[in-house]
Amino acid sequence: MWRDPGAPADSFYEVRPECTDVPKSRFRIKAGKTLSARKWHAAFTPDGYLDISKVLRRIQHGGVHPSIRGEVWEFLLGCYDPKSTFDEREQIKQRRRYQYAQWKEECRQMFPIVGSGRFVTAPIITEDGQPVQDPIVLSQINPEKESGLPPKSEVDAVNSEQTNGNTVACSTSSSCEVLERVKEPTNRASVDKKEIQWKLTLHQIGLDVVRTDRTLVFYEKQENLSKLWDILAVYAWIDKDVGYCQGMSDLCSPMIILLHDEADAFWCFERLMRRLRGNFRCTERSVGVEAQLHNLASITQIIDPKLHQHLETLGGGDYLFAFRMLMVLFRREFSFCDSLYLWEMMWALEYDPDLFSLYEDPEAANEKVEGSKGKVKSIRQCGKFERENIRNGAKSSEASLPISLFLVASVLKDKSSKLLQEARGLDDVVKILNDVTGNLDAKKACSGAMKIHKKYLRKAKKP
Repeated sequence: MWRDPGAPADSFYEVRPECTDVPKSRFRIKAGKTLSARKWHAAFTPDGYLDISKVLRRIQHGGVHPSIRGEVWEFLLGCYDPKSTFDEREQIKQRRRYQYAQWKEECRQMFPIVGSGRFVTAPIITEDGQPVQDPIVLSQINPEKESGLPPKSEVDAVNSEQTNGNTVACSTSSSCEVLERVKEPTNRASVDKKEIQWKLTLHQIGLDVVRTDRTLVFYEKQENLSKLWDILAVYAWIDKDVGYCQGMSDLCSPMIILLHDEADAFWCFERLMRRLRGNFRCTERSVGVEAQLHNLASITQIIDPKLHQHLETLGGGDYLFAFRMLMVLFRREFSFCDSLYLWEMMWALEYDPDLFSLYEDPEAANEKVEGSKGKVKSIRQCGKFERENIRNGAKSSEASLPISLFLVASVLKDKSSKLLQEARGLDDVVKILNDVTGNLDAKKACSGAMKIHKKYLRKAKKP
């Protein structure tokens, strides 16, 4: 029987011609399987209510057409309730855009480069709140410069303007004004430590931004790099507990590409961080993702005890070799296009119809964490992964395990024989797992994760 091979989706995310070593996407747009614009629009009633169950099934089978990916993700991530109308969603959208504009203005008041179309990649402030008058900073905050990354010749020109001691003269009056704004908090009797901490992260965000998805033509434009920097800077300001950590730029980048409005992209990223922020929360004693690595070890011990024992013998019982996979959701293991395909299948599989209300109502969220059942949810509206949890009566600790853990467990299971036979140290483990980069199939990976999940729930129930 003839089977439609599907159309490649790489053309939607153009790669720079000089980047010849970028793996080709395995994702294909297939008629009858991929969620098309026609099927997507047909899933809404005239008032705007969405039959999410139809959408989930289609995504689980063939992903989302790139032309509608952004608006579909807003539902998958819980930005909107499928049981809302077009008018209700428009009101929410406008309210959120206004809120984002307010937060962005707060940040701009503290550091005027926010929202200017530029960004910084060098420290602007010391740990005690004093402005750093560095030539690179001076050239980057100068509004007359068109690039966030000034040429070396311009830096040298600013270097030549050095005056007494370590002080650098401002190249323009506007640069001086920005530096004065940076310095303002230090003139107050009580220095805002949170503001200083925020400013200390801005250059790190810039350094990560220029390294994020640089193979894509999209990020050749300065305005797109600046938009990514702005969103991450604003998020770092409002999330006081987590702030900014490396890896967030990889998670935010697709939102910028898929959603044209900056505020909409911000809220999509914010919803994704609701799921993942625990991984980034650090204390003096631990990193948040360590809890997930511990859960991965428990899953592997149940699913493949021989492999788990071997990894422990090699000194890998902490599973730190899987750190990157969990932190950036396989962005390094898949091509850009395939990683988006993987994400939307993951979110469709673990979709919870209460997602929107849980995010919008903190009290309901607390009840969920404490194990309160609340109202009975429609299993038909749940993703396949979530349905398995409900049907198997998974305890709250098991139900809260994300599908990403089972994806990693599936990769380990597939490489089990090779790891057992060839790995004689942790370096071998890392090398074997690095070999999967560009060679994984997103749909097969999700299928493998579902099988591991089902097996885990079955074995975990046994006394």
